[in-house]
Amino acid sequence: MRANDYRLTAGSLRELSTVGVVCGLSAGYAGIILTASDFLGRAGEQSDGGIGVLLDIVSSVFIMIALFVAALVISNGVDTVIAGRQRQLELLRLIGASAKQLRSSLTQGVAKVAALGALVGLVGGVAVADLARLVMVRRGLLPDIRYSYLPPTTLFAAGTVIGVAVVATVIGSRRTLAGTAVGRSTNGYRWLRNLVAVGLVGFGAVLLAGAVYLGEHGKTDGFFVAFFGTAITSVGLLLGAQTVVPALVAGLGRLLGSSPAAILARKNAVADKARTTRSTIGLFIGVTLIVTVIAGMTSLRESIERWDMTAEELDRNRETMTMMTWVLVGLIVISVIIAAVGFVSTMSLTVIGRTREIGMLRAMGFTAKQVRQTITLESIALSGTAMLAGLALGMVFGAVGSQSLIGALTPGFPIGLPLGALAAIVAGTVALVAVASLPPSRRAVSVAPVDALAVV
Repeated sequence: MRANDYRLTAGSLRELSTVGVVCGLSAGYAGIILTASDFLGRAGEQSDGGIGVLLDIVSSVFIMIALFVAALVISNGVDTVIAGRQRQLELLRLIGASAKQLRSSLTQGVAKVAALGALVGLVGGVAVADLARLVMVRRGLLPDIRYSYLPPTTLFAAGTVIGVAVVATVIGSRRTLAGTAVGRSTNGYRWLRNLVAVGLVGFGAVLLAGAVYLGEHGKTDGFFVAFFGTAITSVGLLLGAQTVVPALVAGLGRLLGSSPAAILARKNAVADKARTTRSTIGLFIGVTLIVTVIAGMTSLRESIERWDMTAEELDRNRETMTMMTWVLVGLIVISVIIAAVGFVSTMSLTVIGRTREIGMLRAMGFTAKQVRQTITLESIALSGTAMLAGLALGMVFGAVGSQSLIGALTPGFPIGLPLGALAAIVAGTVALVAVASLPPSRRAVSVAPVDALAVV
């Protein structure tokens, strides 16, 4: 094995498989959206040339959201892989490997996996969009004109996906591979980061309040103020996530019960604050995005239904709002899927990294059932925190966005979240817990305690 082989840093290809899956999903999503935007824009030029510009703007926004979530997932995944191989990496450092060499080998391995995943995803996404276009042309929904089978923007998007993966890897590995000892924590500037986070959240809250005020007084720029307030608040929450998220997880963990498995799950969930944040933040962002769209559109619908309209106008508005809601949810759902993949991968890698710890528990008398319960309850604490926090924040963002648009036209401050959407989010979280906890827990208890204790 060569000195620059990425397996020295990351282990097997399986440990980087999440990078390939995330890049494939991101490139496939970009391929579908950009190809559809291209052929719809070309078709729109026959009647209204402005539709192409509008579609490009909308698609760019949602692709950037997906790339941002993908960058978080990849960075967190790489950091988790490195944390799980801390002792091996320390041995490599002791025999002369530098942090630069380890980081370079890891970056090369990620770039290869990302390129493969992005290529497969791009081909699949463009093929799906082209197939949909052919069907629409055959049915007369689109004009029979010359279309591009592979828009240049899709190639640029695939390259961007690979670039995001590489940059995320450099960021995710910089701290854990830096210094004289791998895994050394650098908390000297955490107080400054938390101070900046509090300032940004406070400023964002002021902007959100200002957006509501502008909306109540019929000002057209209220929605733009709401957008910037949401963005600034989100950045502040991300900066302070390593302080806020573990505290929320610990609070929810106390509701899991007082059994030995529940106590151990609660302690494991917050034993490493960085790991806790990595496991939760991507899913939290995904849930917040979905709830923001659904809550915002529901608030708009409830507000519009209070207007003085005929039954026909009311039905037409309901149909329009429902269609817009499903379109926006469909555009955002890929970000949630990417976040879910990251959560499942992080939980799996974390359990693999705790093989020796699990073997010790088995040797001390923990049954296989108790070990499985511990991992499941830990997954519930992490994903449940992301779900509840995302629900709360998304409802606030959605209601503020709605009020900033039509607050002057509607009395009160409607906040809406359909029970169906809430049930779907809860069901999705339960399914995610099952996928994230059952396979790694079964794999963990399949190893004999003696063999688990022998793991270095």
